[in-house]
Amino acid sequence: MITMVASAAQEGSPDAGFRDAIIAFRGVKKRFGRLSVLRGVDLALRAGETTVIIGESGAGKSVVLKHMVRLLRPDRGEVYFKGQRIDQLAERSLVKLRTRFGFLFQMGALFDSLTVGENIAFPLVEHTDRKPDEIRRIVKEKLRMVGLDGIEGKRPAELSGGQRKRVGLARAIALEPEVVLYDEPTTGLDPIRSDVINELIRKLQRELKVTSVVVTHDMTSVRKVGDRVVMLHEGNFIFNGTPAELDASDDDRVRRFVLGRAAESDLDRLTMRGRS
Repeated sequence: MITMVASAAQEGSPDAGFRDAIIAFRGVKKRFGRLSVLRGVDLALRAGETTVIIGESGAGKSVVLKHMVRLLRPDRGEVYFKGQRIDQLAERSLVKLRTRFGFLFQMGALFDSLTVGENIAFPLVEHTDRKPDEIRRIVKEKLRMVGLDGIEGKRPAELSGGQRKRVGLARAIALEPEVVLYDEPTTGLDPIRSDVINELIRKLQRELKVTSVVVTHDMTSVRKVGDRVVMLHEGNFIFNGTPAELDASDDDRVRRFVLGRAAESDLDRLTMRGRS
């Protein structure tokens, strides 16, 4: 049975665009032991946009991503993809659902024992009946899209950090997903290589018409790739708007994050510890 977001919206969703969302959370709660990570969050993402999720370390940003592909299930609440409720899907249905998502992991998560070409081909071999010649063509095409033509035979250990990220991205788009999820895509990269990744995120949004969700602490990336920004703080989203609106926010919690400025209470605690 498929439950539609429209019906959920009629039950009182706070977001007027909820019924048209490609991904939607409604009242999602998640705990790990005594730690309450998500405290009843609502979220509606529009198709074709890049949404950036920001927040302090440990705020639960990656937990949100994992709920989108049902790597985690909410303790309470509902998660939807294109109108279908997915948090209660059986495992067999999840396999098909996940082929509609590409996931760029923080460290690339390449298989060291495989070549670059074999890494990119992996989801095609696992989830399609494409012939070897066609798979090779797709691998070349995806490498060309991320600016790494002709490196199919190399091993991940032979690549720089930025190149590994781009190979991971080529693998993430091998199945031509509708949504690409990026978990800290510029972590560990210098500003130049970070900008290459940011440009690729924008390029793929334009050329593949994908919906993108980016988790990052990098405010340069936020401003460059984000159509929309949401901020997670103490288990709830406290901001939802454009990058320009983020910069103009007068919420002290948002301002401190954007400016990279610690709260006075945090500084006081550090001072007291230094004296003890």
